[in-house]
Amino acid sequence: MLIPHGTIVAIVDGAHFALLRNSGTENEPVLEAQALPTIDLHGHASGGQHGHMSGHDPASQVIEAQHGAAVVQWLNAEVLAHRIQDLVIIASPRALGELRPHYHGQLKTVLRRELAKEMVGRTGTEVLAALRT
Repeated sequence: MLIPHGTIVAIVDGAHFALLRNSGTENEPVLEAQALPTIDLHGHASGGQHGHMSGHDPASQVIEAQHGAAVVQWLNAEVLAHRIQDLVIIASPRALGELRPHYHGQLKTVLRRELAKEMVGRTGTEVLAALRT
């Protein structure tokens, strides 16, 4: 996968959020960690699509849903303000399911790829390798 210069890679799971930016070229990407924004977890809730899953603590499911909604709210705002023109989202499968219903239409137009994989805490090189598979 070619990653245009300036592409933001958002890596999300139920409790963590990381941002990387391609400071290299499309053909030779270099993903560098970016400062994390403060996200507002209040006032966000899940659409309830995962409430039926057994074996998971309902309280932690609510927290994960709030986290995912808050991350997408921030991403939507950045896209709408034209601060993100190219976006890749890598999220755990469960988190990705929480994120998708909150995507703004404009976010969908700049979204270059989604990857359902646990990648929080991985280096830029590891993330690039995962995107190439």
